[in-house]
Amino acid sequence: MVAVGTRLHRLNSKLLTIRNGPGAAILPPDVTRIHMEFAMRMNDGHMGPRKFWRDNLPRLKFWNPAVPMIVNRVKDQSRPATMSIYIRDADANADAPLSTPTPNSSTVGHSTAPPPAKGERVEVIPMKDMHSDTILASFISKTKAVPVLPTSQEQIQMDELESLRQQAEVDRARVRKKVEAAKKEAAMMAAARDEAASLKAAM
Repeated sequence: MVAVGTRLHRLNSKLLTIRNGPGAAILPPDVTRIHMEFAMRMNDGHMGPRKFWRDNLPRLKFWNPAVPMIVNRVKDQSRPATMSIYIRDADANADAPLSTPTPNSSTVGHSTAPPPAKGERVEVIPMKDMHSDTILASFISKTKAVPVLPTSQEQIQMDELESLRQQAEVDRARVRKKVEAAKKEAAMMAAARDEAASLKAAM
């Protein structure tokens, strides 16, 4: 069983990761929903959208839980990769329900982007062949989202986690080198034993 302290450390690390970093931003109230569509695999220009979905979208969801974020994944790699941002018009009733339903996410291409509701407009980002950082920059520009900066305490914790990560990389490299050296030595000893056995048999 994993120790309580270790589990707490992992939980804090995950919380820090989802609270901070690229994609941690607060959307203005006129953004009503977000729809993403891209292919299942990363080739043919879908790497950036997949990376945005994996790394940035969870942070957006964390800071904007009331905004529906639909992901429609398709099997056809030749299809476009798009993000549709639905924005309420300035003169629309903010309390009025959407006149078009919001679909659930789909991994089989069943949740295409719905048409804008009455009082909505749609900003589209063509994500295919775009780097995830470029997608995020375009998203921030179009939505006027406000990035969330870590607190001083969170920054200290993230710096400590990064230091631990770097030390872990050094430790893994050292262990890997020792294992490889031990394997090489064992192989040399086995070869020497085989050679000795062959010489003995030839006598």
